[in-house]
Amino acid sequence: MAPQRFHEQFEHIRRSLPDVPLTMGPDDTPGLLYEKGVVLVRGGEDVRFVEDAVRAHFTETPGLVPDHVGRVDPPADRTGVTRVRVGDPAGGEDTVPHALRAVRAAERRRGRRLAGRNHVLHIAVNACPGDEPVPAPRTEAANPAVSGARHDPATAVGVLVIDTGLVHDHLAYPPLAHTTGDAQLSETDGDGVLHQYVGHGTFIAGILAALAPNTDITVRGTLNDAGAVLESEFAGRLFEAVDRDGWPDIISLSAGTPGADTDGLIGLDTFMRELRERRTLLVAAAGNNGSDTPFWPAAYAALPEYADCVLSVGALRADGESGACFTNHGPWVRVHAPGERLTSALTGFVTPVPYVYQHSTYDDCRFGADYACTCLYPRHTGVLSEGRENTGGKPDQVMFDGLAQWSGTSFAAPVAAGLVAARMTAYAERDPRVAAARLLAAGTHRAEVRGAHVPALRPPTWRPVRTVIPALPA
Repeated sequence: MAPQRFHEQFEHIRRSLPDVPLTMGPDDTPGLLYEKGVVLVRGGEDVRFVEDAVRAHFTETPGLVPDHVGRVDPPADRTGVTRVRVGDPAGGEDTVPHALRAVRAAERRRGRRLAGRNHVLHIAVNACPGDEPVPAPRTEAANPAVSGARHDPATAVGVLVIDTGLVHDHLAYPPLAHTTGDAQLSETDGDGVLHQYVGHGTFIAGILAALAPNTDITVRGTLNDAGAVLESEFAGRLFEAVDRDGWPDIISLSAGTPGADTDGLIGLDTFMRELRERRTLLVAAAGNNGSDTPFWPAAYAALPEYADCVLSVGALRADGESGACFTNHGPWVRVHAPGERLTSALTGFVTPVPYVYQHSTYDDCRFGADYACTCLYPRHTGVLSEGRENTGGKPDQVMFDGLAQWSGTSFAAPVAAGLVAARMTAYAERDPRVAAARLLAAGTHRAEVRGAHVPALRPPTWRPVRTVIPALPA
């Protein structure tokens, strides 16, 4: 991971969440962002215990001040969590690590965590969606291609996409005829240039609709703030989505956070426990850190109590033989699916939208890959990232008026979700968890990811792509 690139993305997220003091860590760990001076605690007696333990530890420790310790939020709501202030967010040193150490002994005695960081969950902005979207040649079809299956309102599979919402003209793209949801907020700036991650939710819906036309897809704008949301708020937004639309067959989620804890996220605990009692399958992206550190909530798939209701998905590179350079990996990733240079709808084909590239390419792959990865191609000029010297030249500007290519585990997740939905239709299976289990059990494909041979899904309508791509269309 390139630290300077990460710091650039951190600044972008901080501007998107201006009222939240954010920091990185521990030890500036790339991809791990959290709220400074605050810990999350489950409601009830744990809150008082954590307050007292942190206050006592800070009183006894030179250099730490207990004056700011106290709960921020009212008593825990349906999410079951309370934010507890453990320091002055405007101060210099972040006191969260000290607060977590204050309760560590009690956690060992009780056999469970009492407090945790208030992470920022995000659409892989930690550094790198695999690359920026690029317009596909006008002669190129969607990849994966649109299946020939029909939509039947009586048997359609319900899919909820938690993402950035939909572009205003998405219905002009025929495969999205049965897709509804929230409109993407503020698609362009004053010059008509697309904001970062605009079209992300539409792109994902296009992949789902291509692989599984017999679906009713709802795209919610839960991640409209540059794809980022605080852990303390995320469960509430998820509950709002399922309360509004009902629990769907499948939830497709492309956001998360790295985390060293082995039992998940405190802020999502209540939602995940309710998910477990439903029949809904959560299909979650494994993240783009190029790391084996668990990425939550995808990593819930490795916990026995959630193994049947969470499917974690990593990304295959363009040729489908190996893992993409950026994909997270490890035993907690259940399956890998195509996620590099997929082609889907970014806009609805109605209004061409300009996009100015904001990032440069690299001389070498950031993750050590030895193929022509998305770090290196397509080559374009523009406003350089990583603090490099700006060339002073005019940034490249291209027009999106249809399909685009994009890379990331963000798009491998809906590939897997679409295949589960397609199997439900083909085999008249009404339980998405059973369909997912049978899909994996019936799979014969394997791929090599960081030296390990792992299960892989390769859709029948997906076409392998060369690892060296042509120049951008004129």
